[in-house]
Amino acid sequence: MSPALFVDAFAQHRASAILRTAHADNAGPAMEAAVRGGFRVIEFTLNTPGALNLIRQFASRTDEDLIVGAGTVLTVEEVHQAIDAGAQFIVSPVVDVEVIRAAGERGVATMPSCPTPTEMLTAHRAGASLVKLFPQQEPIWVKQTLGPLPFLKIVPTSGVHLNNCVAFLKAGAHAVGFVNTLFDGNDIAGGRLDRID
Repeated sequence: MSPALFVDAFAQHRASAILRTAHADNAGPAMEAAVRGGFRVIEFTLNTPGALNLIRQFASRTDEDLIVGAGTVLTVEEVHQAIDAGAQFIVSPVVDVEVIRAAGERGVATMPSCPTPTEMLTAHRAGASLVKLFPQQEPIWVKQTLGPLPFLKIVPTSGVHLNNCVAFLKAGAHAVGFVNTLFDGNDIAGGRLDRID
């Protein structure tokens, strides 16, 4: 999937499910629950045990139109490993120009994390398709940032929940990502995956 197609698809779906867990046995079933709940843009962070295998497994399911990405990508080597496993977008917790460039050379969208407008503009100019708002901010921050920088495609993740996700979208966010508010660590550890979907 080209970066442009991913950007359009993410805008259509409006939300992603982002899984970060230390519980390898429940990682796949937890994401299954999110898919049953309606998520089609899904992300496995690379610090989740077996993340590359999970990416490979979910990316091979062509009947469900899943868009599978890799998160917490920190190196060029990890970019290539994730894309080779089937990742269709790359997310990083920092702005790393080499990571952005490597994914771009493979024709895959990147979404680096940016806590400031300066970093967002830097990431955009380096070729990032979207920018992830991290750490947590309020919806008004998105609106105020898009005032002078309307070309940015901002995706808040940290702190996004059911009570504020609409406010983020109304403020101009391209989409939102659900992390801990969707995948509660205690529920995953305890196998209470019915609470996810």
